[in-house]
Amino acid sequence: MSVIDEIRKRLDTLSPERIEVIDDSHLHAGHAGARSGGGHYSLSIVSAAFEGKNTVSRHRLIYDALGDMMRQDIHALAIQARTPEEN
Repeated sequence: MSVIDEIRKRLDTLSPERIEVIDDSHLHAGHAGARSGGGHYSLSIVSAAFEGKNTVSRHRLIYDALGDMMRQDIHALAIQARTPEEN
């Protein structure tokens, strides 16, 4: 399973209405994180799970769902987390 597929699978716990994951690793060739094997990704996710939560709380939900991937497979993650009403 690819890293993107695993990210999508783990974020299913947030019941996203829309999710887009892009591998930006090629933009960071030579970067220390790229050398250690961790990729750079952009995430756009829309979920009712973010209702009433500020940006930090939304990101925490995402980091918790991704778990150990944030220490191994993912070096950097740019996040856009919105509710259905914000979309």
